[in-house]
Amino acid sequence: MNKQSFDLGWEYSEATEMMAGWSAQWQPVDLPHDAMISKPRSASNPSGGAGAYFPGGVANYRKKLHVPEEWRGRSVQLEFEGVYMNAEVSVNNQLLRLQPYGYTSFVVDIAPYLNYGQENDVLVTANNTAQPNSRWYTGTGIYRHVWLRTGGSLHIQPWGVFVTTPVVDPTASVVHVSTELASPSGPVDGAVLRTTVLDPAGSPMAWVETPLRTLCVQQTLLLKKARLWSVEEPNLYTLLSEVLVNGGVADTERTPFGIRSIAIDPQNGFRLNGIPMKLKGGCIHHDHGLLGAASYDRAEERKVELLRSAGFNALRSAHNPPAPALLDACDRLGMLVINETFDCWRIGKSPNDYHVYFEDWWQRDTAALVKRDRNHPSVIMWSIGNEILEGLGAIDGATWCKRQADYVRSLDNTRFVTSAIPFNFLEMQATGDFSLMFKTPPVPEDPQEDSWGILTSDFSQPLDVVGYNYMPQRYEVDRTRFPNRVIAGTETWPHMAYTFWKETERLPHVIGDFVWTALDYLGEAGIGAVNLEGQLGFGAPYPYHLASCGDFDICGFKRPQSYYRDLLWRVRTAPFIAVLDPQHFGKLVAFSPWGWEPVIDNWTFPGEEGKPTQVDIYAVDDEVEVLINGVSLGRKPAGPAYHNKVTFDVTYEPGVIEAVGYTAGRETGRTRLVTAARPASLRLTADRTMLNAAYGDIAFVTVEVVDADGVLVQHGEPAISLEVTGAAQLIAVGAANPLSEELYVNSERKAYHGRLLAVVRTTGNAGEITIEAQSEGLPTAQIQIRAG
Repeated sequence: MNKQSFDLGWEYSEATEMMAGWSAQWQPVDLPHDAMISKPRSASNPSGGAGAYFPGGVANYRKKLHVPEEWRGRSVQLEFEGVYMNAEVSVNNQLLRLQPYGYTSFVVDIAPYLNYGQENDVLVTANNTAQPNSRWYTGTGIYRHVWLRTGGSLHIQPWGVFVTTPVVDPTASVVHVSTELASPSGPVDGAVLRTTVLDPAGSPMAWVETPLRTLCVQQTLLLKKARLWSVEEPNLYTLLSEVLVNGGVADTERTPFGIRSIAIDPQNGFRLNGIPMKLKGGCIHHDHGLLGAASYDRAEERKVELLRSAGFNALRSAHNPPAPALLDACDRLGMLVINETFDCWRIGKSPNDYHVYFEDWWQRDTAALVKRDRNHPSVIMWSIGNEILEGLGAIDGATWCKRQADYVRSLDNTRFVTSAIPFNFLEMQATGDFSLMFKTPPVPEDPQEDSWGILTSDFSQPLDVVGYNYMPQRYEVDRTRFPNRVIAGTETWPHMAYTFWKETERLPHVIGDFVWTALDYLGEAGIGAVNLEGQLGFGAPYPYHLASCGDFDICGFKRPQSYYRDLLWRVRTAPFIAVLDPQHFGKLVAFSPWGWEPVIDNWTFPGEEGKPTQVDIYAVDDEVEVLINGVSLGRKPAGPAYHNKVTFDVTYEPGVIEAVGYTAGRETGRTRLVTAARPASLRLTADRTMLNAAYGDIAFVTVEVVDADGVLVQHGEPAISLEVTGAAQLIAVGAANPLSEELYVNSERKAYHGRLLAVVRTTGNAGEITIEAQSEGLPTAQIQIRAG
């Protein structure tokens, strides 16, 4: 079908009664749009810390659609990638579709309700008033793309093309294509389905034509000299599907795909194209930090780029279907994906979450996910749930697990099915006893009598891969108890990264490790927060609104745990210096295993001269030496025997601190931190200097406070104002301060650890873009990029 963007030219209102008329106050808006992120946060908002204290609400969108007379008799549909939540879609005051789940893509057939040759009124309402309805920040509104799909009366169904590669061989691969079509009168005499495989340059490699005697067509093509898709070489092809009627093209569909094979077993683990590999994974939520839930293609792509830069080769879309643009980026850049459906089934975790709709909607929502995403080579597993409470004792928990796993396989039997099993979370939350995190669940002689029934064969039997959340103690135990079981660490603690990863490396039946989380996120406030009074708890009170558990913070800046993981995965080999602020030395530092010590890569602490502090060195070397201003503090053994982390007690002296790694007596790497002088200027750096002039491309601009030598000045929180002129506009400014009450949709923000992030969006015109930053006492700084 002809698929064109329907993102531009909407109007937006927050009025609660819309169907009676269009007299509310409307303002222009283009999509994607998150109506929640611009709102002030408050401790009184019922979303609570789970929702980052943002308010819910109703978001209404309207748009005029002119429909030419020649469209009469054709297929006309609207495809919504995501509307949060309880979406209602109306055309010309006729309610056509309800969609409760805010993460499911859905298609609305609007052809029968159109006025041809006239303007038509499209109205979409998103109702996110029932709070709380999630354990994390959701956003509100049409936060993903909308598409207008038009085609002939005989047309290919949306998500109706399914490409598989039953034979994967570089010399000759077999491509099988199943195509579902629709026609009000059934197959059309003389109609033909022509299917062509195009190489990356757009040249035909193979094609086949099949007369349409049925509306479900099976075709097979032989592809010689195929280049396989892998994380190192993510080669993509395009399948061009054309419906021919009387020699003319009545409908087309383009489907990117990759040629690759996947396999698992307990003896050899996971294999991609026959090559064993461990999944270096991270869990991610759908939000984009300061952008909220608004799903810009570049924001999705940047997520994948950040993960790849830190050595990740896999991600888990926790705990809902991701944006199509994220999967497109994973396909292009080489990132494997666990694609997840739900955070709960019939037993909820929040009063108004998906459990309210599950029994009526699970099958439709599962079908939408699988059919939409089953051509992505990056997707290797379907997850049917996260920490499902039915598995903890519900009589029919195993039945529901099998029902969903079987249904997924009926839609796609080429990928694995998994579900993430919880640890002692409920008991820990009820008792406040965080030591339960580290206790091995009891192991009776009879596996069927396991008090952790969710780990037994009844619930787990339908799964190809059993996801273990925070249970490295059971990896080895369950290898003996369930010798045919394949395990993935679907959630693991960052502060126990060494233990989780080494067990994953050691055991062939454990195929990967997915840290919670790879990227920090809004909501679930303070699960990784640090308490300096020795009090350990789950979460932190307002105004704390970030989880504070990501390898990257919400701006995409690396946190110390990411540098630690770099060494674990050998992304880097030089030591890393992590310094405790001297004012925190001697305090009772406490944090959950989702957190990390309150250290930073900084050697500038005005007013703390001569005071003791602690320096952690992350290193894989045999020994590490620390020097301050050239004076050695001695060497200490390091490396795997010390979980790649050693601690030095030091006295803070301005100047230079160095860490030197030694292996077999020879220096192997050296890292240094330099004390910053007073702030001298602002430094602006854009992630890209050339943007697409079409509306909606975005650039991420880092603003840093630096001294005269360009050293980052991390102390203090100077206010920085920004102005954008030219072919773009400023849409968000943020920093990773979890306690800030500043708005993300603003033109001013206080720096945090010496920096902040701004996001600019193209307006649809070509030309220069100037980003200007100002801060009191510092010269104005500018950077120019271009839209073209």
